[in-house]
Amino acid sequence: MMFSDIAAPVADLLPELITLRRDLHAHPELAFAETRTAGIVAQSLRLLGLEVHQGLAGTGVVGTLRCGKGTASVGLRADMDALPMAGLGTGAYAHASRTAGVHHGCGHDGHTSMLIGAAQQLARTRDFDGTVHFIFQPAEEGKGGARAMIEDGLFERFPCDSVYALHNWPGLPLGRAQTRVGPIMAAADRFDVVLRGKGGHAAQPHLTPDALLAASQLVTQLNTIVSRRIDPGESAVLSVTRIEGGHSHNVLPAEVSITGTVRSFDAEAQDRIEAALRAAVDGIALAHGLQAELTYLRYYPATVNRADEAALALDAAAAVGLAADMAPRPAFTSEDFAFMLQHRPGAYLWLGQGRADPGPLGEAPLHHPRYDFNDDALPLGVRWFCEVAARSLSRSARAVS
Repeated sequence: MMFSDIAAPVADLLPELITLRRDLHAHPELAFAETRTAGIVAQSLRLLGLEVHQGLAGTGVVGTLRCGKGTASVGLRADMDALPMAGLGTGAYAHASRTAGVHHGCGHDGHTSMLIGAAQQLARTRDFDGTVHFIFQPAEEGKGGARAMIEDGLFERFPCDSVYALHNWPGLPLGRAQTRVGPIMAAADRFDVVLRGKGGHAAQPHLTPDALLAASQLVTQLNTIVSRRIDPGESAVLSVTRIEGGHSHNVLPAEVSITGTVRSFDAEAQDRIEAALRAAVDGIALAHGLQAELTYLRYYPATVNRADEAALALDAAAAVGLAADMAPRPAFTSEDFAFMLQHRPGAYLWLGQGRADPGPLGEAPLHHPRYDFNDDALPLGVRWFCEVAARSLSRSARAVS
């Protein structure tokens, strides 16, 4: 049979999946607190007859479906957490967030629903040979839920020959999909700088080091690091996103803090940026007679696709009717699926969800208060997950034989 046959008849699942997706959207939960979501996932998988394991990294869920006698295995991953941000509010649409300050602004409600749909489809067709692990991960939004699941024994308890994930992509029209070989998402670092002096009267600046002036000079200097320390042929971003200090018009503050992020795709470039940032902080502190404290956190590595798995992901997308091609460049956004790809071969796909008529304000980007997952993408993601599972298991079986 053609691989795509396993993914074809999913239209009857769509009403139920839309209801599920909108329910999850209305009840968003933050990282490591996805209790309600995890419970819905676990119950849905149990009703399908899957082996269900809860509690990995606190709220993570893994459902296992076995068919035939094959020893090949594949992992399919979806993220469950929402963002600590306000959406448009309850009046915007019926399924808007009912939790103040929490919003599914990245579409993880859609990812979770699509993977449940894939489990439904594969459970009823059972036309594959091997083991599929459905991995529902907590805490993707900056909290490292993938790493926590791995540290909790994910791949020891649920061996995967390869692992795959997707992310909805508002910048691509519905019906398109892209991935690429090598880095597809950036490594994400955070830096926090604190400059400390004595503080004093603003009318007597000669009597105290000026931490605000030093911080201002440091911000300017930091914004030259990428342009002067990184090869122009490479790609990296350093952005200062917060500067804070002082409470009065006539007081020089004793302390000023600076926060920002660094995004890169190459480990050597990442090292050079951190070293240059540290040198800049030390130099400013010495020049102004201040004490400096720098915290530099490399919280997500680059998301790096393997060549064979990226090709399989694209072939699967094309087989289920998507217009699939290689992305011309990676994105500077980050993704903690990177940790899984450090432990297992696999690939990460961008699934277009851009609407033909996005309205007068245009398509809302990820992490925006107006963002809402496009339900028309649900069957596309279900089909892709199913197709990937079938192709991956078949390939692994051939490799073993």
